[in-house]
Amino acid sequence: MIISRLVLKNWKNFKDVDVPLTDRVFIVGPNASGKSNFLDVFRFLRDIAKPGGGLQKAVTDRGGISKIRCLAARTFPDVEIEVHFSETGEKDAIWRYSIGIKQETRGYRQPYLSHEKVWKGDKLILNRPGSEDSKDKERLTQTHLEQINANKEFRDINKYLESVVYLHLLPQLLKHPQSFTGPDLPGDPFGKGFLERISKVNDKTRKAWLKKIEAALKIAVPQFKEFNYTEESGHPHLEAVYEHWRPKAGKQREDQFSDGTLRLIGLLWSLQEGDGLLLLEEPELSLNGEIVSKIPALLFKLQKPKKRQILLTSHSTDLLSDRGISLNEILLLDPTPEGTLVKSAATMPEIKAMLDGGITPGQAILPRTKPKNINQLSLF
Repeated sequence: MIISRLVLKNWKNFKDVDVPLTDRVFIVGPNASGKSNFLDVFRFLRDIAKPGGGLQKAVTDRGGISKIRCLAARTFPDVEIEVHFSETGEKDAIWRYSIGIKQETRGYRQPYLSHEKVWKGDKLILNRPGSEDSKDKERLTQTHLEQINANKEFRDINKYLESVVYLHLLPQLLKHPQSFTGPDLPGDPFGKGFLERISKVNDKTRKAWLKKIEAALKIAVPQFKEFNYTEESGHPHLEAVYEHWRPKAGKQREDQFSDGTLRLIGLLWSLQEGDGLLLLEEPELSLNGEIVSKIPALLFKLQKPKKRQILLTSHSTDLLSDRGISLNEILLLDPTPEGTLVKSAATMPEIKAMLDGGITPGQAILPRTKPKNINQLSLF
């Protein structure tokens, strides 16, 4: 199952969005156009659905409704999200889930539901507010999605959203975790606890996944020879052995790995971790261009057996040089004073004409994402 369509109203950068999604989606756009906020829609739904989560926590973790609502929202201030679920390769939705969120005008100013709806096929099986909600307004501070006793009829949606995986590994957090004090971010999105994440996987699975990563690193990293997981005094570590003229001097731990090596390890681990929706934020960062150019083919190879959906953001011409990327897999974000527009590249005839002329997707699309007056930056 994949999310085959996304509809947004007043979500962060996006005042009004209605786009189809495929098994693999490349999201491109200028800086500050909302690429990360687009991915955060799916993290938000996951945070509602997961154990220990819920609507109140998901909103609070993002700073409240005022930080979620689009600045272009005016007469209709509700934040609305609707997702359609389909079987891979099919267009017809087997499930639809929709929520609208408001904020109390007085008192605690809690977020509450203006609506929550679920369709199974064409049949509406949940439509809130209902009679019970009218009797007790506090019920609208929670979704049925987050409640085990209320989501029985559509638990497939809950299980799917719970399984969403996001990892945007920041190498410095992993190399020097003791330097970053304070409470950890919910869900550990930037990989501070990446080693603990690895340690929680059973030994047999962990060895198999690391063996695959080792094979890839031998190709991508010069002199790379061996890759292992170890524990010392109860603390997990990654350990690599490099070819060296002194046989016992080429061993390194994660705090000595290059940023690119760590980010590649994080990417390869995430691709094997689960079979739910995978969200990737600029996976090309710190990587050699030749490695980046192979990422789309790598994603396709690893997602195909699992029929896994992958959404990623990118600024990279190298990554989008793969001619196997179809236009219906690319979403272009276009910021305007009234919010960011989201367009499928397949709806742009001029882009198709460029590809028919032999230009790669990156060469055709990425020039559209550059700032209009970028040449003036050199005058700074």
